[in-house]
This record gives sequence, C-alpha cells and structure tokens, in this order.
Amino acid sequence: MQQPVRIAPSILSADFARLGEEVRAIEAAGADYVHVDVMDGHFVPNLTIGPMVVKALRPHTTLPLDVHLMISPADPYLEAFAEAGADILTVHPEAGPHLHRSIQRIKALGKRAGVSLNPATPAKMLDYVLEELDLVLVMSVNPGFGGQSFITSQLRKIEAIRKAIDKTGKVIDLEVDGGIDASNARAVIDAGADVLVAGTATFRGGASHYAANIAGLRG
Repeated sequence: MQQPVRIAPSILSADFARLGEEVRAIEAAGADYVHVDVMDGHFVPNLTIGPMVVKALRPHTTLPLDVHLMISPADPYLEAFAEAGADILTVHPEAGPHLHRSIQRIKALGKRAGVSLNPATPAKMLDYVLEELDLVLVMSVNPGFGGQSFITSQLRKIEAIRKAIDKTGKVIDLEVDGGIDASNARAVIDAGADVLVAGTATFRGGASHYAANIAGLRG
C-alpha cells in the first residue's frame, strides 16, 4: 500500500559551508528524511562525502539520515556509515557481487536496507530481494550530479515496482531521486512513489523558501 508522501531533501544542493545549519533548516521546514548522496568518483562521475560528514551531521537532526551509497564496492563501508549514524543504507545491484549478502549485512548492522536502480537497470533486479528491503530507490537521472532533467521513462518503472511492492503486502518505501520539482512531483506520486528526493527544488531561494518548496513537492 502506498504510504503518505514524504520529502527527502538531498544535501548535495545545500550550502556545504553551513551544512549543520542547512539540515536544521530543512527539518524545521517540514522535511521527512535527510538524503545523503555518497559518490566515489568511480561508480559515478563525482566525488562527494564520507562517513565523517554523516557523523558530523548526526547531532544536528532527529530526522532519518537516508544514505545513498553510489560507491563500488559498497560492502567495506557499510559498517562505517552505520556507526556514523545513518538510518537507511541504500546500495546498487552493480556495486558488488552479492546483493543479498549486502542487504543482510545492512540489516545485521541494525539499519534499514535499500536498493537503488539506475535508469537502465530493470525492475526485475529486485525479483529475489524485494521482500528483504525497507526501501527501493528509483534513479530518474543518471547518478553523479544534481540539477539534471527527469527521465520520463522511469515512470513506467515506478509503476511496475509499486505493483511488486503491493503484492508483497509489506511496508516498503518507494523513493524516487532525480530532476523532481513541483512540475512533475504529482506524476511521480501518481505512478506510485511515496518518498521524493529533491535537492535543487528544496534548496532554491534560501532558507526562507524551504517550507514552501517542500510543501509544493507534496503534490
């Protein structure tokens, strides 16, 4: 069953010189998760942050830290991000040889487990792990950079995953990340998403606009 819509601002678009302040501001503005994009310059063409930044952010918010690991291999870093204070750890099927084992490891660390699908990665990659998951993340841009345009073909994938989740009867977040703004948020929600990641659309205009920006994404 589709859950109420939650908004997960991506701190990739925040002011990194004021990161703690920015995270407190989005929590005050009504955000539901804090989305942390971890990139290694290898699995994706950008280099962002590591466990030390997650640890530094943890005292600044009570919201779940939704950590998306766009790194390969991911397994050697799961424990470090868990210890740093991540609540959700999301990995890609392509980031290691044994996806099921990675999911088991995340669960063993006491964290919620997610799997992310790149635009060309089919929904069937979830066939034998879906019931183990707490979250599925559909990438609606090619991961690596903020500010890209939404890839509309991903709406069909969202719809397919929504049906698959509903068949399990389990509560599994269906999160979408990439190019989401007030102009397409409703289409993404209608396709079955219940968590929207938005960086540019959340942080546009500065802190005085965050509440209106977040409200506008809820459709």
